[in-house]
Parts: sequence; C-alpha cells; structure tokens
Amino acid sequence: MPLLTLANAQLAYGELPLLDRASFAMEAGERIGLIGRNGTGKSSLLGVIAGTTALDDGELRHSPGLRIAYVPQEPVLLPSSTIKKSLLARPNAPEEHRLDEFLHRFKVTPEASPETASGGERKRAALALAFAQQPELLLLDEPTNHLDIDGILILEGLVARQGAAIVITHDRAFLDRVATRILELDRGMLRSYPGNYSRFEILKAGELAAEAVAQRKFDKFWAQEEAWIRKGIEARRTRNEGRVTRLEHLRDERAARRERTGNLKLSVGSAQRSGKLVAELENVSKAFPGNDAVVRNLSLTIGRGDRIGLIGPNGAGKTTLIKLILGTLAPDSGSVRLGTKVEVAYFDQMREALDPEKTVAETIAPGSDWVELPGGRKHVMSYLGDFLFPPRRAQSPVRMLSGGERNRLLLARLFARPANVLVLDEPTNDLDIESLELLEAALQDYAGTLLLVSHDRTFLDNIVTQTIAAEGGGMWKEYVGGYSDWLRQKALVFESQDSRIKTTREKIRTKLSYKEARELEALPKEIAALEAEQQALSTKMHAPEYYKQAAQVLREDQRRNGEIESLLHGKLERWEALEAKSQAAAP
Repeated sequence: MPLLTLANAQLAYGELPLLDRASFAMEAGERIGLIGRNGTGKSSLLGVIAGTTALDDGELRHSPGLRIAYVPQEPVLLPSSTIKKSLLARPNAPEEHRLDEFLHRFKVTPEASPETASGGERKRAALALAFAQQPELLLLDEPTNHLDIDGILILEGLVARQGAAIVITHDRAFLDRVATRILELDRGMLRSYPGNYSRFEILKAGELAAEAVAQRKFDKFWAQEEAWIRKGIEARRTRNEGRVTRLEHLRDERAARRERTGNLKLSVGSAQRSGKLVAELENVSKAFPGNDAVVRNLSLTIGRGDRIGLIGPNGAGKTTLIKLILGTLAPDSGSVRLGTKVEVAYFDQMREALDPEKTVAETIAPGSDWVELPGGRKHVMSYLGDFLFPPRRAQSPVRMLSGGERNRLLLARLFARPANVLVLDEPTNDLDIESLELLEAALQDYAGTLLLVSHDRTFLDNIVTQTIAAEGGGMWKEYVGGYSDWLRQKALVFESQDSRIKTTREKIRTKLSYKEARELEALPKEIAALEAEQQALSTKMHAPEYYKQAAQVLREDQRRNGEIESLLHGKLERWEALEAKSQAAAP
C-alpha cells in the first residue's frame, strides 16, 4: 500500500488553478524533491498533505495512523519563556531527551527566548522538533533558507536517513544528495522524474526541447508561451561548454595572478571598467565591543574581473568583510586602498527600495521604454523578458508581485544600473530553481567584479573564480575556485601540515635554547595525540546511537571538541614559530 496517494486534486485561489486534476503516489522510503516556479502552488500542496489546507476537489489518502511532521517556510514559535518550553508545549511534543538531542545537533540554545529568536533560530528549532517527533513522513518547505553551509550539511545527513520526506528547495546540491525522485508542479499538473536533480535536468531538457518545437506550429496566440518555454530551456543552459570553459580560464588566471605578487595582469573587463585594482587590504583587523575579532590581520588584493565567493558560518563576519573591502566600514587596524573608477551596486541594500505602487516596467525604466545598459540600450519589455516577466506582467503594480517575483525585479534593476562591482548578499533566497539558473547565466556573462555571499554550493561552483573562507578566530583564507575546489584544497592543506609535523624531529637546530629544542621536539607528539583524540571524538559523535546519551555527555563532548581545536591551533602556531627560528639559525 502506498504511503500517500493524491488523486484528481483540484485547488484554486480565485481564477488561478494551483492543482488541476493533479495526482501522484508515494511509497515508504522515498525522498521527493518538489520543485516548480514561484507561485505555482508548491507550498499549498505541502499544506494539503500536512492537513492545513483543504482541497477544492479530489482525494488525499494515506496509510492509517501516518505520523507526519511539517516545517513551513517561516515557522512560528509559541509564546513561552524559552525555546525548549515553546517546543514542548506543542501537540504531539516528543520526549524531552530526544528534543535535547536534536536541539544540540542544530546548535539551538534551549534557554533562549522565542520572542527574540532570529529567522534562522526559529527554522533550526522547528527542524529539531520535527526530527525529534520521529515522523514516518517529513514535510519541509525551503528548509535551507537561513541556514549556513554547516547547518545544511547537518540537515542533509538527517534527511538522507529519514524514512520518507517531501522537500521544497531551490538548493540543487541538496536535491542531488537527498532526493530519490523529483516531482515538478507545472501549470497545475504534477510530473514525476526518477532520480536526483541532475538526472531531472537531463530528462526535462529533452522534454522542453520537444515541447518548444511543437509550440512553433501553433498560431500567434501561443507565440508568447513559446518564448516563455524557450526561455526555460535557455535558463537551464547555465553550464554549457562555453561558459564552463570561460570560468575555468578565469580561475586559471586568478591562480596565476596569486603567484605573481604585485603584478596584476587581467584582461577581463566591462563596458564601464574600473581600474585594474579594485581593493587592497593590508593587515586589516576588525572587532566589535564584547565580541572576538571577526577579521584578523587580513591581507587581500582584489582585481578587476575577480569573482569572489565568501563562505563561513552565520555570524563569522561575511557582511562585515564586504563592508571593509568596499571602504564603508573602517578597520580597527591595517589599511584599505580602493581602486579608481569603482562603481558599486549592492543587492542587499535594494531589498526595501521598491515602490509598491509603481508598475514593473516603471521600476526598471521610469519615464522611458528603454533600458540603458553597459552594452547598449534595450527595450524594457525585452529586458524584463530576460528576467522571466512576460509582457502582460510588465504593467502590474509591484505590490501584486510574489516574493520570488520581487527578487527577480530587484535583480533586473540591479543589472540595469551602471556598476562595475556587483555585491550580492544571499541573492538566491526566495528564488525558484529556474530563476536561480537565470541569475547564474546573467552573472556568467557579467564582465565586472563580483562579491558574492551565498550558502548555495552549486551556485558558488558555477559562478566564482576564488573563495574567501572563514577559518575561525577572525582568520580568513583565499582559495582558487568555488565551494568544491575549497573542499579539495582544504584537504590538501591538512595533508601538508601532517607531513611537515612528521619531519620536525629531523629539523631541530642547535641554535635554539635547550628548553626550546626540547619543546620543538615534543610538539609533534603532542599535536599527534590531540589529533588522535579529535579523530576518536569525531568518530564517537557520528555514531548512529551517539545522541541517545544524556544531554550532559553531549555537551561535554562538544566542549572538549572545541577545546581540542583551540589547543591544536595554539600548538601549530608555536611549532611554526620554533621551526622558523630553527631554520633561520641553520648555516
């Protein structure tokens, strides 16, 4: 018997049909990725399955006594003195020790106040509650919003071990690692594709190409729809051979420039070119009262045409670093030098800059039918079409747009501005996958300099030429390439450190003091012991039954893990200092 069956479902808001005789069945153990354009009804369908939304017609059947846990896109915490008490006050609250386990996994502070919780804290608390309830079917609506990469990886691991799940997300890497089937909601119909998102892309591209050919046989009434479908195909070609080759070339250029200190030689430019130097930071540090340093002794050179991705956990200081680079925030120490002719467009600053009473077209080209772009003028209708706005939507007031449409309008406005440096702070929130791929295409064609903050790993891989990653303690380090390249290079760094430590004994020099020589000789053993303890603790903490232990044990392990990391950092620094002194004393 299927776990869940939806038969001939109908649901409409006004004249807009969200479900039009839609049907599908779900078996136990399946993990379904539910995708579709913004406004097509994905969240409404999830609400129907969760029992919070009623169908206009049709039938929903599920196995008797099916336990369902549902996490909406914007979870609400019940009023209470603490987050933990708020969660325990809900119907079907789990046992306290299980809730403690998952609050710990998602790094939620149980005693924090729900009234002052951020969107990310509310999301993590709701996810902890859902998993603690041990559902047979888990329903997640955009669960990666507000999560940093570490949080997403934790969620991925838990969902992959979940019995059955339906997930709405625009995170393609998440879908590739978790989904066993893709369900697309398109114009009221549900279409099923076996496998993960990468497999779906292959199957869907073939379907869309065939559909576009068929559409060309229809009359003028269908011409607009045909263009819309072709745009869908075009938006999916974000990783075609030409773009991939160009991105690899840019990464090679960036890698070569890192090795030519002080000798900037980039030929990539834009219509309104900045100077070759965009920004140069030298030994920059920044801290805020009551907090540790968010940037410590950072030296960095950004040249024209660089595409930089910033990654790190929430609170690491990514936005602060961007402000330091742009010169809008003064460092506590060190120097920042900006290049010439730098014109910045900052996406995050524009989120509240839309006039709700203006039309979409007026927002882009006030008082004109043309948009002045760096590469030449373009008719506003054609330009809006590039951002998936059909002509009939151009005259709609902004207040009528969905959240995803507003985000697309902001991006259209951003690209229409005369800027040679784009700053995008989490631009993928509220975008469906097709809009996200359209943004990728636009950024891949952009000839200026890009600063990007994103937790979307696939987006980073497809866009950036270098990554600046938070290393902890206010330290930041530069890596060539995107997220996947960062992972590989980070692993190589650890291997190199291990190799250097193992050869330390052979490099002790007589010019060190007796005490220093003994300390240098002992450090590799101490570091190796700490690394062995760290590895053993990591293995223990990732065991399947680990979180069944008492909360005090979990907290103590977490404390010790952080302590080991701090000790290792200090001993490695001391080892490097003594080794440098030893080498300097060598004949």
